[in-house]
Amino acid sequence: MPTAEKRNWKNEIRDVIILIAIGLGMTVIFGYTNSGRQIGIVGSFTVLMWISLWKGNEGIGTYISTKVSWVKTPVKSLVLHSIATILYTPVTVLILMKLYELLFKVDFGDSYDMIYSAMVITIIISLFMHGRGFLKSWKEAELEAERAKRESIKANYESLKNQVNPHFLFNSLNALTNLVYQDQDKAAKFIKQLSEVYRYVLDTRDREVVSLREELNFLESYLFLQQIRFGNNLNIQMLVENTEGNIPPLAIQMLLENAIKHNVISTDQPLTITIKRDKDKLIVENSLQKKRLHPHDVSGVGLENIKRRYEFLSSHEVSVAEDSQAFKVTLPILTAVS
Repeated sequence: MPTAEKRNWKNEIRDVIILIAIGLGMTVIFGYTNSGRQIGIVGSFTVLMWISLWKGNEGIGTYISTKVSWVKTPVKSLVLHSIATILYTPVTVLILMKLYELLFKVDFGDSYDMIYSAMVITIIISLFMHGRGFLKSWKEAELEAERAKRESIKANYESLKNQVNPHFLFNSLNALTNLVYQDQDKAAKFIKQLSEVYRYVLDTRDREVVSLREELNFLESYLFLQQIRFGNNLNIQMLVENTEGNIPPLAIQMLLENAIKHNVISTDQPLTITIKRDKDKLIVENSLQKKRLHPHDVSGVGLENIKRRYEFLSSHEVSVAEDSQAFKVTLPILTAVS
């Protein structure tokens, strides 16, 4: 299969051949066929002019497109492209004319007519190119948005799957079985909190964001289940006073689930997880005491899904930091979906 670089070179060669054919065709059509020398001079000039204007404007347009987005700022992009075309075209034509005057002693007569004709032709070509560039950028933006939506759907599904998977249900029911014989009142509360967890998962599966207050309220139910399971071996410090703002649903829960899954939790090594707010960021940090996992269980899917959801919802990125003592994830708090 040909590489993208080879395909680009083939396209460039094809474009040059087409422009040569157009230039020579115009030479014949306009009657510059009195002599072989005239055909050669005028034909080569026309071919060079077409190649210079087409490829030059295309290259400038490509460069501007990398700096200014057609989709985000179409008016600014159009103005810059138009200015570049208006400046580049007459300068290029004048340089070619002076070059041919020096090399072949050609008298172009009224050079303004030549520049005017080149400008008209170039503007027509540029309109086509700018339109194509805008449509291409718009199509790429649509495809990227569609990919992001699929990632968001996948992330939401993964969140749901992480909660409803057999391991979570087995661990919860196993803890409940032991609790029924020890403390029936606590067992009843356990069942209620378990139902609250599943209700929240189902209620938020179609939502892109939830309020931080909702998410933290849900965490109370989730953490109750986990602390029944681990007791004092799991120490959760909730240090969030300001609950304003939004966050992707189950994002914090997935981080807690990862911390519990990947770290040793025992009497000798209790796991401490801290959830705190720093201005417009939420920080989830856990003590680092990694346990050996089967390679099949070390997927990193949860954290990757959170990152993907933030890419879809906002320009703010999820930050991950790890040292010998702790693992920390910083989640931006969204004031609005942007």
